Amino acid sequence: MAERNRRTVRDLRRGNRARVLQRLYFDGPLSRQELGPATGLSSGSISNVVAELVAEGVLEEAGVVDSDGGRPRTLLRVTPTSGLLIGIDIGETRVRVELFDLSLTELARTERLLAQHGYDVERIVAHVRTGIADVLDEAGVGAERLLGIGIGVPGIIEQDTGAGATGAIVHGQTIGWSAVPLEKLLLDAVELPAEVPVFIDNGAKTLGQAEMWFGGGRGSREAAVALIGSGVGACVVHAATPDENARSSALEWGHTTVQIRGRRCRCGSLGCLEAYAGAEALRERWQEAGGPLPADADDETALAALLAAAFPGEEGPKPDPVALSLLDDTAEYLGAAVADLINLFRPERILIGGWAGLLIGPHLLPEVRRYAGEYALRHAADRTTIELGRLGPDAVTVGAATLPLADFLARGGSRPATVRRA
Repeated sequence: MAERNRRTVRDLRRGNRARVLQRLYFDGPLSRQELGPATGLSSGSISNVVAELVAEGVLEEAGVVDSDGGRPRTLLRVTPTSGLLIGIDIGETRVRVELFDLSLTELARTERLLAQHGYDVERIVAHVRTGIADVLDEAGVGAERLLGIGIGVPGIIEQDTGAGATGAIVHGQTIGWSAVPLEKLLLDAVELPAEVPVFIDNGAKTLGQAEMWFGGGRGSREAAVALIGSGVGACVVHAATPDENARSSALEWGHTTVQIRGRRCRCGSLGCLEAYAGAEALRERWQEAGGPLPADADDETALAALLAAAFPGEEGPKPDPVALSLLDDTAEYLGAAVADLINLFRPERILIGGWAGLLIGPHLLPEVRRYAGEYALRHAADRTTIELGRLGPDAVTVGAATLPLADFLARGGSRPATVRRA
């Protein structure tokens, strides 16, 4: 019974630390007096938690503000240098590795292109291993300062937690991965201190978390976030911050059918949204329509050329009618698929992100909204806004870094003593 009580007290203390830390992270700087109503904790509990976190270097003073007739109040904030995070985007065209401080300020980055070799698992693992080493070396810091590593990857992610568990397993049908034990492969290849955890999740899901915490979804209760790159994905997020028990689900939105017996998709099916709106599909459609592209043009080059042909600007030639027609078709496919998100989930906001989504979005967004309004139920559509994501093409990497950040905040600023190694 005594051991049970000790566990209860320890859990309560950790919960109090988490509430203070999360509130300061998302709404700080705040004074001790403001933390009381913000967290629901007593002034004594606030004082104890703050004293612990300041002593550990997790919190620091951030100036003084005058109070109404009383003593000036000291503001507190999370110390940006108290820990480091790595976010990794295993994308369709490259592996991007970024090192952040606790405020998610970028300290170092590196990229490895994938166009030539594709999704060879061993090469991806090697890129991740050398990328981690490179950003740590560039910033001049050791791996012991890491609070964790987050990785966003295409596909369906399952967690193997049984006997002889191998951790995160990736099922990426469009990239040729079938039950790849990615977590085990990475932990076997990357030397990390025992207390540094690794988190792996779907790339669209990490994008959604980043946009909900820091971007266009902030302040909303439910949002759908689309990731449009060479492929297409999405996630639905409920609640905005981890202290609100945020729930998110990755959606294989790119593999919903928008054309019966339509174009062959990379997944092997017919008529998928990805076969019409992904950057790889747009390159193929533009080439099939006679678009002037070199045979070896990559997705980014092709999409830029397609947009330049359709929207040449005031000083350029006349818009290419074939390019305009292709993009209008794309806007309708996207609008119909967005309408599915509206009818199924009724989110407050829909955000379109990913490097290709942000590239075509400024040109197609008005038409996507119009088509979504035509295909969706009116009552639901009237209550949903459709916007572009605000965090730029690096948002998946930022979102990946929020995976260990969320764990750190939920632990109340404490590191795990040791992490399971596959």
